[in-house]
Amino acid sequence: MSLPFSILTFLLLLFLSSSAAAARKSDAPTDDIVRSSCVHASYPNVCVRTLSSYAGSACKTPRDLARAAVNVSLSRTRRVSSYLAHISAGDSKRQREALSDCTEQISDSVDSLSMTLGELQHLQGGETFEWHMSNAQTWVSAALTNDDTCLDGFEGIDGKVKSDVKRKVTNLGRVTSNALYMIKRLDESRGKHL
Repeated sequence: MSLPFSILTFLLLLFLSSSAAAARKSDAPTDDIVRSSCVHASYPNVCVRTLSSYAGSACKTPRDLARAAVNVSLSRTRRVSSYLAHISAGDSKRQREALSDCTEQISDSVDSLSMTLGELQHLQGGETFEWHMSNAQTWVSAALTNDDTCLDGFEGIDGKVKSDVKRKVTNLGRVTSNALYMIKRLDESRGKHL
């Protein structure tokens, strides 16, 4: 009686392990596109971590990855914008001004990244490719500049507000830099494999 139970247990384990291997194998191509695309990004670990959740049937091409990267940046920019709108800058006039300027800069970044998504939506090979690509790169670059400008306003100011803002905006800059990298990869391929 123990022999059939052992065989049954063995067969069950064999079935489960082959099912798990098949599931891993089916995810491999999308993981591969994310990993291979992120390898030369400015922040490769951040790139893989943030884009892995987009891997799957909706993320098969370089354009899909570029859109996903911009979506990540836009989502984080909106969160930082909301955070900035709800924190208190304290009593320092200089800190209040820096926070107000930073809030405006990050709000402008939301607009720039939203326009970038629109350009990527219309991106096709052919005559208009360079026009849309140039617009997308310009707007993501503007968002990166806004991040830097936001942080510049806190120069010479100390305290928790500055350190919190700096941490959040620095992380935001990393995902936005990776988004710009993904868009530039599209430009290098000149629209092939969109």
